[in-house]
Amino acid sequence: MSSERPRRGPGGPRGMMPGEKPKDFKGTLLRLLSYLGAHKVALVLVLVFAIGSTVFNIVGPKVLSEATTLLFEGIVAKVAGTGLINFEAIGFVLACTLGLYALSAGCSFVQSWLMSGISQRTCYRLRQDIDAKINRMPYGYFERTKLGDTLSRMTNDVDTLGQSLNQGVTQLVTSLTTVVGVVVMMLSINVPMTLITLLMVPVSLVLICVVVKRSQRYFREQQKKLGEVNALVEETFSGHTVVRAFGQEEATVSSFKKVNDGLYEAGWKAQFLSSLMQPVMGFVGNLGYVAVAVVGSLFAVQGIITVGDIQAFIQYVKNFTQPLTQLAQVSNTLQQMAAALERIFDFLDEDEESSSVLSEGGQQADCPLGELPCDIEFDHVSFGYDPDSPVIKDFSAKVSEGQTVALVGPTGAGKTTMVKLLMRFYEVNGGSIRLGGHDLREFPRADVRGQFGMVLQDTWLFSGTVRENIRYGRLDASDAEVERAARDAFAHHFITTLPGGYDFVINEDASNISQGQRQLLTIARAILADRRMLILDEATSSVDTRTEERIQQAMDNLMSGRTSFVIAHRLSTIRSADLILVLQEGDIVEQGTHDELLAQGGFYANLYESQFEQVPE
Repeated sequence: MSSERPRRGPGGPRGMMPGEKPKDFKGTLLRLLSYLGAHKVALVLVLVFAIGSTVFNIVGPKVLSEATTLLFEGIVAKVAGTGLINFEAIGFVLACTLGLYALSAGCSFVQSWLMSGISQRTCYRLRQDIDAKINRMPYGYFERTKLGDTLSRMTNDVDTLGQSLNQGVTQLVTSLTTVVGVVVMMLSINVPMTLITLLMVPVSLVLICVVVKRSQRYFREQQKKLGEVNALVEETFSGHTVVRAFGQEEATVSSFKKVNDGLYEAGWKAQFLSSLMQPVMGFVGNLGYVAVAVVGSLFAVQGIITVGDIQAFIQYVKNFTQPLTQLAQVSNTLQQMAAALERIFDFLDEDEESSSVLSEGGQQADCPLGELPCDIEFDHVSFGYDPDSPVIKDFSAKVSEGQTVALVGPTGAGKTTMVKLLMRFYEVNGGSIRLGGHDLREFPRADVRGQFGMVLQDTWLFSGTVRENIRYGRLDASDAEVERAARDAFAHHFITTLPGGYDFVINEDASNISQGQRQLLTIARAILADRRMLILDEATSSVDTRTEERIQQAMDNLMSGRTSFVIAHRLSTIRSADLILVLQEGDIVEQGTHDELLAQGGFYANLYESQFEQVPE
């Protein structure tokens, strides 16, 4: 279900370091084109309507200049007594001008509508790709990467892309078309005045290059800092109860202030440098106005140019400087978009969890995993999260089908690590784990995990009804099957006391039910899944003694005939296990039944007795 709430892990965001330039600006934009390729027809129409809107807008001043010339000549003729103002001709010119501007507005509306659809569909596809990528990522990635940074890539970075794409592409096309069109129209009016205007271009380009060079690194840093803020906020709110309980509000505020100051600093610099373009380009444009006004007046006195053409030319000068300013802004928008895209593509390019990791010369098993007997063999397994620091050194054990195997030992002995290896969240560094005589690596990971039902100490429930949370174990289960599973887990009674019963909505962090009730629901979910093998990691640790006894009875019934792995610290819950493996520093130091291990008087016996010894007064 999409409501899954991921877990946090240690580590930090993997954004670009402050001051670093984009790794591949051109390559990033080219890769974006592959996403836009699905909208080729719409993009062509966007270009057509954008160019059409710009052309109609550019032609307008030239047509309007005819009305200005007719009005000026009519006034001169009327003053001289040689004629009158031709209002009919002026009215026709004005009507044509209005029609051109109306066509320009219509084309602009259509291209904006099309571009909005393209940008949002592109963002939709990227979010889907990120979501699918998350499910293919190796387990270790989320243990070393902060959740908030990953969320920032899916939300903030994709939103930045959508806004930049919607505004930037259209503005880029219209600005370039406007510059070209305006130059053509100015040349048709007066070549010397056009050359004077074009002197602004190199000055503008130099200013643009200076600003772009300095602002890009801050746009990238801004996206990185935004990811850090998201990570901290998510982490703080998820552990808000702990923060309040330990009185760490001031420390939390201090940490947030530090990352927020970093975001402010990067954002301020990025926005300040990009906002410099408008006043600078305005100053350059005003210089152009002065030069054109002076030269135009001299040409008008000499009869080289009409008054209407001067009015049109000045308007074109304005239209010429405006797209240059827009191009400068577009360059900053594209930089911000590239910064967001690089973070998105960095995540999409992360190494994925392979479906099957076969040894050299091996091949995928030719028999369905579900048809193999559920006997497990750990054959000289070694593993370390860091290959130089092994957690499991040389683990060997055989588990027959239908047996209940308990893993016990001190914290850090490797109990949970063995379960992660069994589920292929990680791959063994040496040796092998075999099911029914076949190496687990001969089967797709999804098939391996599909054999196990899990109940963990760290309960996980999503925001939804009680019924939906239980049904997560098997989505096609009927309401009657959901209720039967709840009864078997001794959860039915407390569910019926909730407002709405099975339709009671659990909130985002499941804080509206107790920890013990959450555990009962996860047990009901595992019962409903009805998998061939079970993994129980301190499944009864969060319930009271009486409920523990009832759940233990339900677990015994559930585990009957199934190969089950039980991780336990409360040794009273595993006395009936068929085999107890005692782990210490990644190796088995003792194995046998509860009675056999007590008789040996070794590590297990000492561990068991320590849980029941009386504390002297």
